[in-house]
Amino acid sequence: MSHTLIVLIGPTGVGKTELSLSIAEHFHTSILSSDSRQLYADLKIGTAAPTPEQLARVPHHFVGTLKLTDYYSAAQYEADVMKKLEELFSLNEVVVLTGGSMMYVDAICKGIDDIPTVDKETRELMLQKYAEEGLDHLCAELKLLDPEYYQIVDLKNPKRVIHALEICYMTGKSYTSFRTQSTKKRPFRIIKIGLTREREELYERINRRVNEMLDAGLLEEVKAVYPYKELNSLNTVGYKELFKYLNGEWTLEFAIEKIKQNSRIYSRKQMTWFKRDNEIHWFHPDQKEEIMNYINEQLA
Repeated sequence: MSHTLIVLIGPTGVGKTELSLSIAEHFHTSILSSDSRQLYADLKIGTAAPTPEQLARVPHHFVGTLKLTDYYSAAQYEADVMKKLEELFSLNEVVVLTGGSMMYVDAICKGIDDIPTVDKETRELMLQKYAEEGLDHLCAELKLLDPEYYQIVDLKNPKRVIHALEICYMTGKSYTSFRTQSTKKRPFRIIKIGLTREREELYERINRRVNEMLDAGLLEEVKAVYPYKELNSLNTVGYKELFKYLNGEWTLEFAIEKIKQNSRIYSRKQMTWFKRDNEIHWFHPDQKEEIMNYINEQLA
């Protein structure tokens, strides 16, 4: 098994982008994005998508390929990436995957359950129920139809609740019955590199990056997508806070502080998720030489 996927992960703002470019350049290979929001072409600034200069340095895949209204799931991502990897591994023995979307990373490294694809009619029905009846009503319905999943799902996350109900409605079975939680065997080796910083250092970088995004035109980008603000693709840190400013609910100063605060909270959630994986080898982003030595040792 000579083909190797180098997976570079870590919390938002830690410094994955530059290191991923260096690793990809070293191996003369491509980068696969595992950021669920960088997929959307209209969300460049707020998702810290690769710049034109970075895209010129290294070929990237799964960046800017979707419209805001496109439906996309982790299951579709898994299928699309596995197909793309076949193509890329025919050209190079090493490919780099990087990003902070935990479910997308797991979809490639471990696989996700073969849950049926939701048909358009069911999806529209559930979205209509959500709009008319609200999340609390859907949570109560989920408790009746799938009490096991109800106990573990984030009840404040409408996407998770709605998706579980879609499966219940469409199949007549509980969502839990499709969740095997088994790891799929992959036809390539996986090397997982995790990047971490001291909390104060990371928070300072996150705050600075939010300021840089605003200087780069984040508010203008948010104004451009404002008509689509109810879409799940825009239930995203950086956008949802500025929507409240544009709605007149918050001042701009308060919205900016909330972006920074919510980004810090998200970074903690990411680290909690990643820390459960004992296969990740952790480094500070400045340890570039040590990281390259570790990769080369694993490849030997």
